[in-house]
Amino acid sequence: MANILTRTANNAMDWFTYRAPAFMPFYRKHMTEYYAPKNFNLWYIFGILATVVLANQIVTGIFLTMHFKPSAAEAFASVEYIMRDVAGGDTIRYMHSTGASMFFIVVYLHMFRGLMYGSYQKPRELVWILGMLIYLVLMAEAFMGYVLPWGQMSFWGAKVIISLFGAIPKIGPALTEWIMGDYLPSDATLNRFFALHVIALPLVLLLLVVLHLGALHEVGSNNPDGVEIKKGPKGNRWSPTAPADGVPFHPYYTVKDTFFVGCFLLIAAFIAFFAPAFGGWFLEHDNFTEANRLVTPAHIKPVWYYTPYYAMLRVVPHKLSGVIVMFAAIAILFVLPWLDRAKVKSYRYRGKLSWAMLLMFAISFVWLGKIGAGPGTDPVETIIGRVLTVYYFLFFLTMPVWTKIDKTKPVPERVTMHD
Repeated sequence: MANILTRTANNAMDWFTYRAPAFMPFYRKHMTEYYAPKNFNLWYIFGILATVVLANQIVTGIFLTMHFKPSAAEAFASVEYIMRDVAGGDTIRYMHSTGASMFFIVVYLHMFRGLMYGSYQKPRELVWILGMLIYLVLMAEAFMGYVLPWGQMSFWGAKVIISLFGAIPKIGPALTEWIMGDYLPSDATLNRFFALHVIALPLVLLLLVVLHLGALHEVGSNNPDGVEIKKGPKGNRWSPTAPADGVPFHPYYTVKDTFFVGCFLLIAAFIAFFAPAFGGWFLEHDNFTEANRLVTPAHIKPVWYYTPYYAMLRVVPHKLSGVIVMFAAIAILFVLPWLDRAKVKSYRYRGKLSWAMLLMFAISFVWLGKIGAGPGTDPVETIIGRVLTVYYFLFFLTMPVWTKIDKTKPVPERVTMHD
């Protein structure tokens, strides 16, 4: 029986290969003959987790669009209809909303791993830039999707964020009206946000993901040691010309990643089924009330993954300056590969100064997120927010200095195995 199944599978593969001869070389290049460093640790699972969440968002989004109506009069009611009357609609909606937050969790951890192990340094500058473009598009995609349910926070959040463009001298008011299609968020806003959220931005996102992975596979993956396995000794039990310190991505890392994907899906399923709002962090309580342009919520704030940047905007007293600071906080990430002057890539072999700077940076970013999620009425919290914002920028602007003067440890010639 086993021989029959094997012959059937081989015949099917031969049939497919004959009609698509370019598929197998492509498959081998990016899977069985793509040699990844053998010392990957837990920090390297977040890339595949982001891919899994992206697939979840696309599939659940397709089902949601079958019943959603992008109009100010019907949007909120259509979401209620999905939740109450569509078979499995509540599960699909919560999978989508939970997936949005899980997406940013794994993306932020993926970016932090890149910071910690120097994955943005030569020759991976393009990989980092493409990753940052993915992050930028993802933020726009999530914002437009956040507006679609047309709850109170969706409406007023859209009004506040879009009105930021009004701070631009001369063209600001006209630009704000052009983005919204009206003087306030309305049918026109919903329709264009729906089109961008469902069609345009997902296509751009998928293209960038393909380019990101393609660029990564051209230069090879970084590793916790920051050692280039391509430059090391050659020859392993799979190929005499392959890196000695590499293993085929498939089946070794695909099997390993499958286990962690299963663990991740269990956590995500628990949240989606038992705590979809996650205490108001994943779904705000005000968003379960239909949008009313005559009633302003007591506390307007964005979803948690925007709150660090929102805090920077809010602690700056001048509106235009706050907008510049907020966008500059994202833009400065693009030039990170040229700011780091360290002799070694991985923080594993850097000194205490680099570790202290990175740790304080992580704390400041999380703390800014907490401040941005608050009411913003505490003057002490505002002062703390200003200090943290200054440190956020100083981390990058002074990076050429402290990365150059910091002491480093000897880097091994080949990758090492750590627990």
